[in-house]
Amino acid sequence: MNLSCSLWQDNSLSVKHFAFAKFSEVTEQCFLLFTLILLMFLASLTGNTLIALAIWTSSGLHMPMYFFLANLSLLEIGYTCSVIPTMLQSLVSEAGGISREGCAMQMFFFTFFGISECCLLAAMAFDRYMAICSPLHYATRMSRGVCAQLALVSWGVGCMVGLGQTNYIFSLNFCGPCEIDHFFCDLPPILALACGDTSHNEAAVFVAAILCISSPFLLIIASYGRILAAVLIMPSPEGRHKALSTCSSHLLVVTLFYGSGSVTYLRPKANHSPGMDKLLALFYTVVTSMLNPIIYSLRNKEIKAALQRILGKKIVLTCG
Repeated sequence: MNLSCSLWQDNSLSVKHFAFAKFSEVTEQCFLLFTLILLMFLASLTGNTLIALAIWTSSGLHMPMYFFLANLSLLEIGYTCSVIPTMLQSLVSEAGGISREGCAMQMFFFTFFGISECCLLAAMAFDRYMAICSPLHYATRMSRGVCAQLALVSWGVGCMVGLGQTNYIFSLNFCGPCEIDHFFCDLPPILALACGDTSHNEAAVFVAAILCISSPFLLIIASYGRILAAVLIMPSPEGRHKALSTCSSHLLVVTLFYGSGSVTYLRPKANHSPGMDKLLALFYTVVTSMLNPIIYSLRNKEIKAALQRILGKKIVLTCG
């Protein structure tokens, strides 16, 4: 057993410190993974921070679509920061591990940011639906107050689900083994270490996944179904192209995020394998967060112009 595993006595033996399974026993492979993940992590932090700054500092981008995009960037920053530092530490440290309390905190923040992002992506799809299908009423129906409420609901749902799931899972006893066959405190790997019957907890995770992943996804599908119907009857080719181009970035992000998340949390338990779960988690925690700023900046002229202004000012200040 890993030295970082330990137990405490409280009516029954329960793990108070967890260890993460190693990616590989080969030092060179661990170093290569560490370098790749670190570079992607830094790229994600830089890209999302720049997009958030570009939107908040550019008066021309103070519109609902960009307000939601800035919120998405903030969620991505929190999402990656809740997971990646621990993963990087486990790659280079022999005694890598995490306390029970630290594991609970990581699970809460990961769930909080992840569920909030699911809800926010649905709000972004609704915003595009209102802009394209109801342009005359868009300004009043998607006012600053309405956008703020949608963002607050997204963050609030994430917080409630995170608190509920974390409290429910960590009310269980963990008798050992204490090695998490994953690189962070995700829900299924932690449940696998619990003592006794965990069927109710597994059902709660599945129901939360249905409500917080499938329901927003269905809202997104419904919104884009109405958008497609409206675009097809537009008389102008330029109008159709503009409408589709404003939605393509969001659709690509939705596909990446929901695709990997659905395969992870909505698969039957019998179909789970630790190796596949790690690859999927690596994809939706690191790769998608790194790609999102690239997708939005490449497909949006206003974002590119705002980023160029920010980077230009920094270069001028540095040279001066």
